[in-house]
Amino acid sequence: QVQLVESGGGLVQTGGSLRLSCAASGSIRTFNAMAWYRQAPGKQRELVATMTSGGITSYADSVKGRFTISRDNVPNTVYLRMNSLKPEDTAVYYCNTNPPSSKLWGQGTQVTVSS
Repeated sequence: QVQLVESGGGLVQTGGSLRLSCAASGSIRTFNAMAWYRQAPGKQRELVATMTSGGITSYADSVKGRFTISRDNVPNTVYLRMNSLKPEDTAVYYCNTNPPSSKLWGQGTQVTVSS
């Protein structure tokens, strides 16, 4: 069973940048689409960005133009580049497939954007 481990979060000021990584313990080639999700305190988890195995990307309106998802099949890693961060981007960020698998949720990585 593949496991996903997110990293790269931290505390940044408004306007700053971060790059999140999601390392898979096995091949992600079999997954049709990988995605990043986030969950802010008191809110439901939301889909942030998706990339299909064919390289097609899609983004939530709230992050379009600021976030970029990418993936490397070797070494089985998915990235989320986040620019022009805003306080409302503060959340725990998770990677998973799209649609998500209950077996693949990891611990996530905390992103905090200070105003």
